[in-house]
Amino acid sequence: MKFIIIAVHVSVCIALIMIVLLQRGKGADMGAAFGGSSQTVFGSGGATSFLHKVTTVAAIIFMLTSLGLSFFYGRVGTSSIMEGVPHTEVPAATSTETPAKTGETQ
Repeated sequence: MKFIIIAVHVSVCIALIMIVLLQRGKGADMGAAFGGSSQTVFGSGGATSFLHKVTTVAAIIFMLTSLGLSFFYGRVGTSSIMEGVPHTEVPAATSTETPAKTGETQ
């Protein structure tokens, strides 16, 4: 099960990198904006593209596999260096003196 999640996670990582590198940046039309021929610099870019939808799906799968891997590998048994040491009781401090009360003079 862990191997399958790791394989999906690595393949989604590579796909996400490739998808992001294939997309055009938001500033790609910046030069045309000053000529007055572009409306996408300060406004909406219109309908979402296919690559944008694929990026969203890949990001969701990446997050889910990350959570799954952290769940599986986060539940490792804990160990202590004090496991083999025998437990010894420390005797309580005994005192015959009574502590002085506040406000009393000795």
